[in-house]
Amino acid sequence: MAKLKLDLHDIFNNGRAIESELDRIIEEAVSKKISLVEIIPGKGSGQLKKRVLRFLEQKHIKALYHRLEKDDKNFGRVFVHFK
Repeated sequence: MAKLKLDLHDIFNNGRAIESELDRIIEEAVSKKISLVEIIPGKGSGQLKKRVLRFLEQKHIKALYHRLEKDDKNFGRVFVHFK
């Protein structure tokens, strides 16, 4: 199973870079037919994770993936599953 990973730790305080990286990783997954993307917003205060989830819930983004999974063992990870 092919998988992509995006760690947002280095750009946690740069809103434009976060949006750009999320767009890039979703586009890459779709174009390369990757089945899973792991996004790591980290634990922190939870604000970055909320931002990532809001991004993924946008109608035009949500149409691109199959399902969203929050890691129940590690609060700082989100998995995006593609068909």
